[in-house]
Amino acid sequence: EVQLVESGGGLVQPGGSLRLSCAASGFTFGTYSMTWVRQAPGKGLEWVSVINTDGGSTYYANSVKGRFTISRDNAKNTVFLQMNSLKPEDTALYYCASPHLDLWGQGTLVTVSS
Repeated sequence: EVQLVESGGGLVQPGGSLRLSCAASGFTFGTYSMTWVRQAPGKGLEWVSVINTDGGSTYYANSVKGRFTISRDNAKNTVFLQMNSLKPEDTALYYCASPHLDLWGQGTLVTVSS
């Protein structure tokens, strides 16, 4: 089955960190770029970050640049999002996606609150 499954979300205090994971299956993971997208409560989708096939190129939205790091392990068919210095405005449902396959996970909820 072709799917993406996110994990690692939760409740964290402002200034804290979380690491999201996205496990891929059913396709040749290492041949596709991967992206993270988020949706805050009551708002539209916001692109967060993208990583190319070998992890050598990464790009970030200005809102997360310097705080978030995207990475991937092609041997484990997994993409990660390390989130540091979290802010309340980072609260959202975080999705990983393969743009070329138009494939999305179910999302993992991140809540930043004291």
